[in-house]
Amino acid sequence: MPAERLQKLLSRAGIASRRRAEAWIAAGRVTVNGRPAVLGTRADPERDVIAIDGRPLGDLPRRLARKRYVLFHKPRGMVTTLRDPQGRPSVGDFCRRVGLAGLHPVGRLDVDSEGLLLLTDDGELTFALTHPRHEVDKVYHVLVRGPLEARRLRRLRDGVLLDDGPARARAARILRRRPGGGWVEVVLREGRKRQVRRMCRAVGWDVVRLVRVAVGPLRLGRLAPGRWRPLTRAEVRALREAAGLSADGDEPAPAPRGGRDEGGVGDHGIGR
Repeated sequence: MPAERLQKLLSRAGIASRRRAEAWIAAGRVTVNGRPAVLGTRADPERDVIAIDGRPLGDLPRRLARKRYVLFHKPRGMVTTLRDPQGRPSVGDFCRRVGLAGLHPVGRLDVDSEGLLLLTDDGELTFALTHPRHEVDKVYHVLVRGPLEARRLRRLRDGVLLDDGPARARAARILRRRPGGGWVEVVLREGRKRQVRRMCRAVGWDVVRLVRVAVGPLRLGRLAPGRWRPLTRAEVRALREAAGLSADGDEPAPAPRGGRDEGGVGDHGIGR
């Protein structure tokens, strides 16, 4: 295992966020082979003895080998990429800021959409969830402008023709009416670019807001935009089963301390 900067190692292992690890190093609380570390110190967890407050981290290699799974509420205005050449806020920027470096997004949400985004370093699960043969439901709550008529919902379920081929919702229903439109729920099993928006446009609706609230067994719940939480062991097991994988994967790594409250506050307001 190549040597890495200490703050990155501690963050990847779920011991502390990168910022907190840097503070520990600056305060002289971290040693490598008995010597106080400084910012910029690199270490190999397989060969070097890393300690915090004099207590060796003997399980560090095992922690680093675990996979990490995070449920993130992507806010509007953030691109679902690791870096953005246009300088817009990206998921990658967010991960590096809160000590989740090394994770990647599973699938995409366009810059104007928000909601549930799975972040992980589990390549096997990523491939399974994004492969067309594993039909995992993705549930969207959409605020639309236009008449909420049964025939429009029926068209979504029966299928509409888009410029890249036909598209059909597995389910579509009205959640709440509002003046001039309202909230509808759309369930898909595929994830083409801006598909929900294009399907709504095809039936005569303008999309005002779009929030993904579920992917398979995962639920966004009341997690506020810009915030995140680690998946539980039961959620990882259920997600692997939904993706057609063995449920007996590794126990998920603990999330780094600090940082899970980064971002906005409040409810996303679905159905209000």
